[in-house]
Amino acid sequence: MRGSLVALLLSAGAAHAIDYRSVGEAAVLYDAPSQKARPLFVIAPGTPVEAVVSLDVWVKVRDMQGDMAWIERRQLADRRMLQVRAGGAQIRAEASDAAALVFQAEPDVVIELVESAPPGWARVRHRDGQQGYVKVGQVWGL
Repeated sequence: MRGSLVALLLSAGAAHAIDYRSVGEAAVLYDAPSQKARPLFVIAPGTPVEAVVSLDVWVKVRDMQGDMAWIERRQLADRRMLQVRAGGAQIRAEASDAAALVFQAEPDVVIELVESAPPGWARVRHRDGQQGYVKVGQVWGL
């Protein structure tokens, strides 16, 4: 009985995957799911956010700093972006610490997620077209 309870709890946790999205256009974030609510701030296009609660037209999101607010669903894009964490990120030619450095990204820079790579890495593209692999701990939005 105890083993099956643990298995059930583990499988339930796996079903609640984190849903990251990106802001498609500059958008006002609100303190409640309504345009009549208090506007909090404007978020830049491409900024990755974590969808925490989804309603019909509104989504409550969390940004990299942990701030939560409401955004209209239509302002979220399917294109996945990642934000470089404090300390910067090294984008390499291959998913290896020994691979050549393609470029370095400063903190808060937004880069596009091309695809998941070997465990611990993600293939990314800078808006200037440069591509490579970044360690997942150096970015937010995965």
